[in-house]
Amino acid sequence: MKVFVTGVAGQLGHDVVNELTKRGHQAVGSDIAPTLESCASYVPLDITDAAAVEQTIMQVQPDAIVHCAAWTAVDAAEDEENQAKVRAINVDGTKHIADAAKKADAKMIYISTDYVFDGQGETPWEPDCKAYAPLNVYGQTKLGGELAVAQTLEKYFIVRIAWVFGLNGKNFIKTMLQVAKNHPQVCVVNDQIGTPTYTYDLARLLVDMMETEKYGYYHATNEGGYISWYDFTKEIYRQAGLATEVQPVTTAEYGLSKAARPFNSRLEKKKLKENGFTPLPTWQDALGRYLQELKRQGEL
Repeated sequence: MKVFVTGVAGQLGHDVVNELTKRGHQAVGSDIAPTLESCASYVPLDITDAAAVEQTIMQVQPDAIVHCAAWTAVDAAEDEENQAKVRAINVDGTKHIADAAKKADAKMIYISTDYVFDGQGETPWEPDCKAYAPLNVYGQTKLGGELAVAQTLEKYFIVRIAWVFGLNGKNFIKTMLQVAKNHPQVCVVNDQIGTPTYTYDLARLLVDMMETEKYGYYHATNEGGYISWYDFTKEIYRQAGLATEVQPVTTAEYGLSKAARPFNSRLEKKKLKENGFTPLPTWQDALGRYLQELKRQGEL
């Protein structure tokens, strides 16, 4: 199967290409960069350019598209000077990809987020829940991307994830490990609840999905239970053998974020099993494997 993957310079796109290659699929990666040495078959592409998107995808003629490219800088998205660009990437860019997928008769996987909901309460969000109420510009634009896909295509997967970490880029774990080098104590919020997602594990699931026709909305994070960022940080330091003290604070006490964050990022994932997909391993196991990989690469 030939698969076109956007956003391959990021954490998830990088791992999706590796998983596709490992399984014998033909992966064609794309991103905004003119070249990318880490991707063997690469096409530079600005997804905000509708004509370029159509031309590129019609030339590639993929059987499937995994759309990982997105504006993900949540706080920066709130800046007035960035908002048009965020919408151009997350909404218009996604619509361009969906239009081209329809013309090429390719199935499409769109990566979305828990931020499409209002983040209130304690009940896990169901994948087919339509009670959308995003709290910030990032969430609004990712919802716009979801709607663009669902209204354009029939052969689509919309997969919502949360608290993402991977090797190819910045993430919460790398930040906390860096902070620990310079500070004996760190304050972390304990009233935002969710579950981490390791891109290496998620990539396997996305390729599993792509090999089926079980279309629809899904939630995919690692198993292992719901936790706070405080709980996550404690386990990061425990597994990394670091003595840094972690102090719990509320979101209000922390007070540094420009964009409103959801308190409830619990995503209900039972639909994966119901449709025959293997859930992701526990986040504790994923964290251990991730730290080992960082050590192997000399980053820890």
